[in-house]
Amino acid sequence: MLASRMHPLVLHSLFEALAWILAIAIGWWARRRYFPAARLPMPGARYPLYLLFLWLGAAAGAYGLGSLNLALAGIPGGGRSILGAIVGGTLVAEIYKADSGVRGSTGAVFVLPLSIAIAVGRLGCFSAGLADYTYGTPTGLPWGVDFGDGIHRHPVQLYESLAMACFALAFFLWLRREPQSAARYGFYIFAGFYAAQRFLWEFLKPYPRLIGPFNLFHLAAALLLIYAFVMLRRPRRIHAIA
Repeated sequence: MLASRMHPLVLHSLFEALAWILAIAIGWWARRRYFPAARLPMPGARYPLYLLFLWLGAAAGAYGLGSLNLALAGIPGGGRSILGAIVGGTLVAEIYKADSGVRGSTGAVFVLPLSIAIAVGRLGCFSAGLADYTYGTPTGLPWGVDFGDGIHRHPVQLYESLAMACFALAFFLWLRREPQSAARYGFYIFAGFYAAQRFLWEFLKPYPRLIGPFNLFHLAAALLLIYAFVMLRRPRRIHAIA
């Protein structure tokens, strides 16, 4: 009853705050349980600077890609994109690692927090309805959702939420059973999975097309998928986790 009286964007913000809280808590737990500092593939003293650059890259990617998509659609204002955050953060991380001579994956510790944060955050996007511009295209399927304009649309936010919740569970089970393997390959598997499912859902969104049937996020997801494929093909060092 309270949720029905709450402004959609306020409810969205509450879900977003919950996603951040869960991400921080799960990240702290996973780091202590599976990714101790002694096993980082970089000097511990450099790790805080690495995290700072990672955050700046993620923020630039999130706001840059999200705002560009709105501009292409002719919608004023700024936007944010989790895909942009992942692409931006990954790009900066790889540049930093190359400049520092770091070899191996430094992203496995972020996989569970990101997966769960996305799953929860997309519930907020769904609750915001038309105001969030993350809704799907019209559909005649029985689970289509009317966000108030009389049109039943694909609940793409729920599709992505469910996909990432399932991935989080699968990764957690993998991490418990084979922590070294999950640490070496986990972030690249995450990047590839997120890119693949996001590429698919983009066909069900009303965003402006740039090349044929592909929108801006199709292109970004394709780049992330290529990155994941290339990195998975490279040999991993056994101790390379973080």
